[in-house]
Amino acid sequence: MSEKFKITITTTLTLVEQFQSTLSSSQTNAGQRPNPSTNEQNKDLDPLALLSASATALKSHVTKLSLLTLTSPFTASAVATTLSTLNASVLPSLVTAALLVTPDSHTAAFQSEIRVLTNTALKELFFLVREIQAVAEAKASKKSLDQSEKDTVTLAAGRVWDACDVVIDVATKGVVGFVVRRAEEYRDLVRDAVEEIEEWDPDEDGDEFFDELLDDDNEDRPTSGDSDDDDEDSEEAAAALRARKKDTLRVLKPIAQIYPAIITNRLKLVPVPLVPSDVKVLESLMRNLQQIPEHIDEVAGALYEEDLQKYTSQVGKTKDCASRAINLVVLPWAAKQSSGDQETVGDKFTTWSKTWIKVMGEVSKSIDKT
Repeated sequence: MSEKFKITITTTLTLVEQFQSTLSSSQTNAGQRPNPSTNEQNKDLDPLALLSASATALKSHVTKLSLLTLTSPFTASAVATTLSTLNASVLPSLVTAALLVTPDSHTAAFQSEIRVLTNTALKELFFLVREIQAVAEAKASKKSLDQSEKDTVTLAAGRVWDACDVVIDVATKGVVGFVVRRAEEYRDLVRDAVEEIEEWDPDEDGDEFFDELLDDDNEDRPTSGDSDDDDEDSEEAAAALRARKKDTLRVLKPIAQIYPAIITNRLKLVPVPLVPSDVKVLESLMRNLQQIPEHIDEVAGALYEEDLQKYTSQVGKTKDCASRAINLVVLPWAAKQSSGDQETVGDKFTTWSKTWIKVMGEVSKSIDKT
């Protein structure tokens, strides 16, 4: 191997590690405000367009690197030239674009996603370059590679491609595509939880084997009268659970309906580029949409455990999150910038939300009394 090749490939590996460290430390300090001078210098850049272009360029260079590595004779100078381009422009552009995605401009959740995905692409690139380095060392002592060595390089290149494809997809769809996807994930979790509660049978008997063991170990067998009382108590308890299950579903089904309504009428219509006020609304909205399935899981657990206090508390938290989510986007995005009356600037979702609030008030009365 030539000295230039050794220096270039070492530089690439060092740069990738440094860039990974930069992205990780930036993610840790995500709450800090970026340097105003840096913002001024890059104010005209579209970070997502730059990110997509850089990831596409990385894919192209990875293809070239893999072909140069696997094609005999191994030409160290050609590999070094491709790596030099990566070092000088492609990698700095990729990382710069990722760093320009900030909580103020794209939401904290989207920033985190971009950092993680970019870091993944860099990690896979690091493994590929290490494989190329190993091939160069192997070819210095033998003329050709065996199939397993070729497969290792091909697989490493494929992983970089896959990582870049994910970056390109998220960057192309932008914040709107990201929040829609997340909201759909939360929607599916809610649907699954509601279906699980629907399928739960409060009358279902316990494990008969263990019940029999407990009966056999019980020396103080109940009298016939005691047994009748126990049966009556059990029936009352089962009836109460059935009623509670019914009340729960009456509350949870309207809550599940807010997801498709918000996705269709608000999230898919988010104006871009985002203004700071809309970013704050999205942050709060997504937080509440995320917490709803978490609270519903707790509701289900409290039902199964017959913990009335926990059950009532978690249903209340679920309703509160759903109500906050609705209220955050009750008006169209454009109307949030105006001082008009809600009656004049609202739309069909505004009307629907009012109906939803009334319905929630009615269906939750029995639980509220509890």
